[in-house]
Amino acid sequence: MTQAQIKSVQCLSPGGLHKMAYKEWGDPANPKVLVCVHGVTRVSDDFDNLAAALCSEYRVVCPDVVGRGRSGRLVNPQHYQVAQYVSDMVTLLARLNADAVHWIGTSMGGLIGMGLSALKDSPVQKLVLNDIGPTLKPVAIARIGEYIGQDVRFATFEEGVRYIREISLPFGLHSDQEWLKLASDVLRQDADGKWIRHYDLNISVPFKSVSPESAKQGEALLWATYDAIACPTMLIRGAESDLVSMEVAETMQARGPKAKLVELPGVGHAPTLMHDDQIAIIKNFLFA
Repeated sequence: MTQAQIKSVQCLSPGGLHKMAYKEWGDPANPKVLVCVHGVTRVSDDFDNLAAALCSEYRVVCPDVVGRGRSGRLVNPQHYQVAQYVSDMVTLLARLNADAVHWIGTSMGGLIGMGLSALKDSPVQKLVLNDIGPTLKPVAIARIGEYIGQDVRFATFEEGVRYIREISLPFGLHSDQEWLKLASDVLRQDADGKWIRHYDLNISVPFKSVSPESAKQGEALLWATYDAIACPTMLIRGAESDLVSMEVAETMQARGPKAKLVELPGVGHAPTLMHDDQIAIIKNFLFA
């Protein structure tokens, strides 16, 4: 099935229940399941090209992480944390009746994949980390934290597209049509007809509460999580990434699951995985 179906599952946070929407491609009876999870301000639609290319082999499932896209919002914004997202994914896998999965995670989606893969009896059998690692450059965290909570509104769709294109330049070269899709996936109109971004601005709240001490503790925890991963792992790194340094990438090759490293020239944070050459890299790893 090359046309996606949009479904949802009910999940639980300390603040109550919330809906998590997901796009499902391929045969719903296929036991081979591929889960693709987007970055912090992106949505499931990011994986449309990849899903269309892989849905003959997999049942491809692409969720909108809570607070984004078609999914619900959390009552308490402090719960916009990786631990909550991992919990939601466990609920999703139960809905899918998936005992084993392959996982592709871009940025935040990779952190969620790391958290799930590190658990005892994890269902993740192969893991692709798209420009993410246990140590994150402070300059990139500051860059991301600065814009995600800004309540920007656009009088026209074209203004919104220009904005999304500007803040997404590290994605690398894309055609005008591809930029249009990347923008339209994350823009919607509000009640006043203004164009806004398709996520809860409160996802920025946890960023603002990070201190140097908690950041150091978080990094240590992420490395312990990474070291606990046992499945084959691949790290895709944008050669110009301001989030994952080459030093961190080399360390990831040497410890834990000893990730296979693939660098993409001319790309920063993060590769969109829209293009045939990037999809081929993923196919080669998953099908090996």
